[in-house]
Amino acid sequence: MMKKLGIYIHIPFCIKKCLYCDFLSFENTGDGIHRQYTDGLKKELDYYSSLYGGKFIVDSIFFGGGTPSLIDPVLIKEVLLLIKQKYKVDKNAEITIECNPKTVHGQKFEIYKDAGINRISLGVQTLDDLALKRLGRVHQSDDAKETYHLARKAGFDNINMDLMFAIPAHTRDIWEKTLQEAVDLKPEHISFYSLQLEEGTRYFEMFEKGELEMVSDKTDREMYHFAATFLKEAGYHHYEISNCAKRGFECRHNLKYWSMENYLGIGIGTHSYMNGERFSNTRDLNKYIEVLVSNPVDFMADDTEEKKEWVEWKHINTVRDDMVEFIITGMRRAEGISLIEFEHKFHKKIFEVYPEQEKVIEEYVKKGMLVLENNRMRFTLKGVDISNSILAEFV
Repeated sequence: MMKKLGIYIHIPFCIKKCLYCDFLSFENTGDGIHRQYTDGLKKELDYYSSLYGGKFIVDSIFFGGGTPSLIDPVLIKEVLLLIKQKYKVDKNAEITIECNPKTVHGQKFEIYKDAGINRISLGVQTLDDLALKRLGRVHQSDDAKETYHLARKAGFDNINMDLMFAIPAHTRDIWEKTLQEAVDLKPEHISFYSLQLEEGTRYFEMFEKGELEMVSDKTDREMYHFAATFLKEAGYHHYEISNCAKRGFECRHNLKYWSMENYLGIGIGTHSYMNGERFSNTRDLNKYIEVLVSNPVDFMADDTEEKKEWVEWKHINTVRDDMVEFIITGMRRAEGISLIEFEHKFHKKIFEVYPEQEKVIEEYVKKGMLVLENNRMRFTLKGVDISNSILAEFV
């Protein structure tokens, strides 16, 4: 059996950077830079195909951003064609592209479909127009609904909607109305995230100047709990802290991140986890293009490792690193972690490795924050609220 591999492709371009966004992205770019960057992606994919192409079977591909739907869909098609030429791709692979409702139309969806994309992830965020304006989004709620229907018309039967709560001036009524409208559209998958104030964003600057009032932690948690309960009652499986799906439509690509499976990041700022090694790419767009496109080296030479100038950080995981990651990433899933799997993987029982934490965990179980039964450990919905504090016990 060949190991499975997920490939993430970062497209760092967008129409306009949202007020809250700290993702690696660039606004007001043109077709020329899009072309150059795509050539860089293809060069990087070509290089890694010599290392992994015949050793793994690709069962998920994810185009994220930025706004992948901003660039010419032909470029997306080129990248996918190269992956299929250079790698072994499962015939049932999950292939996702993130779309901003203001940047996609029926013809684009048809090209995506023809290229083999079978999952659409819509950056809706909210279906309240005032809240969209506060976020600095370039679309309105009607744009999101129209785009959703266009995707359906093009034949997509696996659609995710990204939603956000705890937006400045957000109320429970607005959030509940957005959830109801989203569920009425019947997407297969819904992601729901709390807005986080990140340094370096316009929101952070506004907050520092006293120009922005954030929703209270209490309201934030009320909104989260309502969403989890509401979506469950609407028939969605709450399989990860921030993700719900109809049964069978859980995001296979994202599950790799939470299950310590192999994934390869292509493009600037991406991270990879391959055969126990973590590495990440430069965040410098000009450097990436210069190294891979403008002045490409012979990557097939014997000293290839020394010439991977676009990779800026590497780390080979220790056993202890893997243990910590097994717990922290695995506990994001609703099913939590298997204590038997931990023992099989590391040849020690979890509380042999963490003897001091056993009593702490027992206290959290008594408080209703954790469930420890049938050789599994998982958070309760109440426990999710303090998950970072609990997981810090294992770091």
